Amino acid sequence: MSSPEPNVRGARTPHDAVPAHRPVIAVTGAATGVGALLTARLADSAEVREVLAFDERRGSAAEAVWHVMDVRDPAIAEKLRGADVVVHLAVDLDLETDPAARTAYNVRGTQTVLTAAAAAGVHRVVLLTSAMVYGALPDNPVPLSEDAELRATEEATGVADLLEIERLARRAPRAHPGLNVTVVRPAALVGGVDTPLTRYFESPRLLVVKGSRPCWQFCHVTDLASALEFAALGKAEGELAVGCEGWLEQEEVEQLTGIRRMELPSAVALGAAARLHRLGLTPSPAGDLAYTMHSWVVSGSRLHDAGWRPRWTNEEALAALLQEVAGHHTVAGRRLGRKDATVAGAAGATVALLGTAAAVRQIRRARRGKI
Repeated sequence: MSSPEPNVRGARTPHDAVPAHRPVIAVTGAATGVGALLTARLADSAEVREVLAFDERRGSAAEAVWHVMDVRDPAIAEKLRGADVVVHLAVDLDLETDPAARTAYNVRGTQTVLTAAAAAGVHRVVLLTSAMVYGALPDNPVPLSEDAELRATEEATGVADLLEIERLARRAPRAHPGLNVTVVRPAALVGGVDTPLTRYFESPRLLVVKGSRPCWQFCHVTDLASALEFAALGKAEGELAVGCEGWLEQEEVEQLTGIRRMELPSAVALGAAARLHRLGLTPSPAGDLAYTMHSWVVSGSRLHDAGWRPRWTNEEALAALLQEVAGHHTVAGRRLGRKDATVAGAAGATVALLGTAAAVRQIRRARRGKI
């Protein structure tokens, strides 16, 4: 597959004219990931007058006006004066970050940015969460509409933070009249990201819980960047779900990846995952498993109705993900070194989920060369 180009359909439809008023757009988390992609897109856009970039280090977009600072610093309000729109992407969902520190950063950062934006006279704030906030439940319709109830529990990685960001988004227009808040909810992200769902495809077997019917929908970060640009320019508002069109059944995923499945009863799978996480042996709580068991596919109808379309298909996004994770080896959400992976592979599918204390002891002995 060729390298991704900017989503021309998503960012600028042919009938769009350059607006008379070109907004000044601020981006937090602008130095890395989707923030860096969006900052570059906006800096190159004829529809944008100026880009203000905020991060704890300077990024590569030379055309942007950079402010190196922590988004939790109330002084950000002064730096935002003159901005029309803020796209807040400074959210930490790193698997290795201490959960309490992660929540403190994510929630306090969002609170500070919303308050600062209102104080600075910003008209619109775009927040990024995830389609995970809908929850992965056996009775979910396929696909979910943007108006579907947010039924996620707080047991999966980072979901508690995302739900709190959603609550802040709902309260902000009441607390700050005149402030428009748009929330963008991507499907499972692909493209330079490390999440429990990308690590699922680093395992020696694809875990399938018996009786479940998972559906897979991806969102490539370049598509997410173009959807965020669309929202920043006010071409779509409200709650916006974004992802590839349609979805893949589990059997299709197995055929495309060439990775065989491992089936386990629900009680066994969830119990083992909970024990591993409780012992501190894996970064992923048992709640992450639900997102590999049940559908949380989204329709993306609001963006589609506004004229945005994804560039990537689910098949292409999955192929890109497989290229990225090649050479990585994960057991029960824990990424292993080469020597560890050899032991895990020899132990077979059982270790892939049921590698409790005995399996981990085996891996540790292997590191010391005792096996």
